[in-house]
Amino acid sequence: MSTAELPDVRSRLHPDDAGELLNGQAKVLELIADAAPLREVLDEILASLERLIPQARCSVLLLDRVRGTLHHGSAPRLSAAYIASIDGLAVADGAGSCGTAAARNEAVVAFDVRRDPRWVDFRGHAEAAGLRSCWSTPIVGRDGMPVGTFAVYHPLPHRPAARERLLVDRFTHLASVAIDHAGLIGDLVASEERFRRSFDDNSLGMALLGLDRTIARTNTALAALNPGGDPLVGCRLADVVTPTTGSLEARFDDLDRDGATPVVFEAVLHGGEAHDSHREVQVEVTVSLLPARNGHPAQYVVNVFDLTERRAAERDRRARLEAETARRTAEEHSHAKSELLAAVGHEARTPIQAIVGFAELLGTIDLDEAQRREALGHISAAAGHVMDLLAEVLDLSRVEAGVLPIAVEPVVLRDVVSEVFALLSTRADHREVRLSHHLADDVVLADRRRLRQVLLNLVGNSIRHGRSGGHVVVRRGAEALGGGDGWVVTSVDDDGPGIPADFLPRAFTSFARPDAVSVPSSAPPAASSQDYPEESIGLGLGLSRGLAHAMGGELTVGHSGPDGTSMVLRLPAAGGSGH
Repeated sequence: MSTAELPDVRSRLHPDDAGELLNGQAKVLELIADAAPLREVLDEILASLERLIPQARCSVLLLDRVRGTLHHGSAPRLSAAYIASIDGLAVADGAGSCGTAAARNEAVVAFDVRRDPRWVDFRGHAEAAGLRSCWSTPIVGRDGMPVGTFAVYHPLPHRPAARERLLVDRFTHLASVAIDHAGLIGDLVASEERFRRSFDDNSLGMALLGLDRTIARTNTALAALNPGGDPLVGCRLADVVTPTTGSLEARFDDLDRDGATPVVFEAVLHGGEAHDSHREVQVEVTVSLLPARNGHPAQYVVNVFDLTERRAAERDRRARLEAETARRTAEEHSHAKSELLAAVGHEARTPIQAIVGFAELLGTIDLDEAQRREALGHISAAAGHVMDLLAEVLDLSRVEAGVLPIAVEPVVLRDVVSEVFALLSTRADHREVRLSHHLADDVVLADRRRLRQVLLNLVGNSIRHGRSGGHVVVRRGAEALGGGDGWVVTSVDDDGPGIPADFLPRAFTSFARPDAVSVPSSAPPAASSQDYPEESIGLGLGLSRGLAHAMGGELTVGHSGPDGTSMVLRLPAAGGSGH
């Protein structure tokens, strides 16, 4: 009821009603302001009305909107038996005065309950309580829908006068205010209880800080996590928590600039200024800003998560991964060793058979001098191949064991390339391959003999696998390939068909062999299987990479495709910073 209606209300009330009404209203508002229990506030409202209407006995039923039922709120002068009989009354048209008023959201007057059809199920209870009439008014909430009913009973048949209607309207409004306020208080209490439970019973360590960053409250989990054991309340957070990186002050500055986004950081919880480093706890800290009702910062909320179990799990997972990796590596090494032995046996069998065959030939057949020299030449070449193979196996095993003797010295790269070209000229002439280099006077730090061994393998592979009648070039690499800044990069380029894409990951594996090689459709008509050999790569590339690494450098495949392959050798420059 608005204040604009008050003059009309007063004009219809008795002269003494206004004072009693104001006194009763004042008492009710005081109780509401003091957050008194709803039952106590409703009792005062009904008592005030009953003083103004002496023959009346009043009650308030509260609506449970979920169940659609009415329940006892207050009835100071009604019997306990009658109160129990209507407690839980269903909201429905025809369910007495109160059930009907709540269902229709309008006042319902039963002049005589003995004759009113809406009271058929409740007449016996009413007569036992000495009640003959009941006038019920819905108590309307802020949403315009009933939150309860306000009933006025009389011992005789009765129809409310205008004065009574005005008084009930006023006290019904007070009851609505009281119920609404109680709901807000109840929600607040429930919210505080939920917060208390979520705070105190949380397994995560939690603390509330004042704006001065002093701990005002902690929960049980944080107290248990505290390695110092002393109470943390009253301590500054800076005395308890130290970030692993950066400063705590900087974290709070970040939070104060953007209060909506919590800050998260790892820290050490040590429980006070005089802390023991052996009792520190690794934690993850989350700090958020809690605003007041006016939107200004009120306090900080700090969550502290113990990282001990997470770190232990990470260590265990890492240890299991390392163990599994070691197991797989050992199996791979064992498998690779078996494959290497089989491959070496296969590679050595052919020259050994040649040696045995020519030796038998010399022992069983009379040959002239030229034939003998030719047979001895084949024996010598086969023996040399076996010796080279054994030497490479020995070198590879030394490289893998890290015991290969390396004598690093300044070496002019161009001189070594010229030596390699001279040694491979006959092979190049046989395939009509032209050899050339574009090198400056670069000086590298390397073992001269091992560098020659690497280049012999790279250039030899380019001659063997490049195009017949093609061109092999050794050139100084660009800075984009890693040159400069203490390094010298050299590339060995051919114009062959390239390394198959699926074979590139195994290019440096000893005795690896492409699964299948076919002549590309773009190859010239004269191309044949000789230009696209399928033999294994032997030990050469794997050994060359190991030798390059042993000299402080690296060997990689720069690129490979239908237009040729480029092998890139990167070595430290003499006097540079790369070694």
